[in-house]
Amino acid sequence: MANALIEDLKWRGLIYQQTDEEGIEELLNKEQVTLYCGADPTADSLHIGHLLPFLTLRRFQEHGHRPIVLIGGGTGMIGDPSGKSEERVLQTESQVEANVKGLSNQMHRLFEFGSDKGAKLVNNKDWLGQISLIS
Repeated sequence: MANALIEDLKWRGLIYQQTDEEGIEELLNKEQVTLYCGADPTADSLHIGHLLPFLTLRRFQEHGHRPIVLIGGGTGMIGDPSGKSEERVLQTESQVEANVKGLSNQMHRLFEFGSDKGAKLVNNKDWLGQISLIS
């Protein structure tokens, strides 16, 4: 049976090919699925590269599924690998924390948090910060 979410994503050109189309549609029709999307806090604001993944995650929420919004406060401390030909630019811990706060504020405007079926916001620093180099 066709799934309205999958049809919407296809109509928008967000799905080109998929594996086990019937199985995915059956799962989405009968269960609340939890899925995540994440971003490292390289700036205090979302950028154009975040648009499609986070709007797609929002569409899943609009169709009754539960998104986990991951902000990489831990991985953001390692640096931004975007300039692949150069060494990663490291931010100070206070810069990363300010960027995490900015992204969190924007995510709260984009997603519905607060209910049992609401989105969940997590920061990977919460668990990565507990790991020592020699663990």
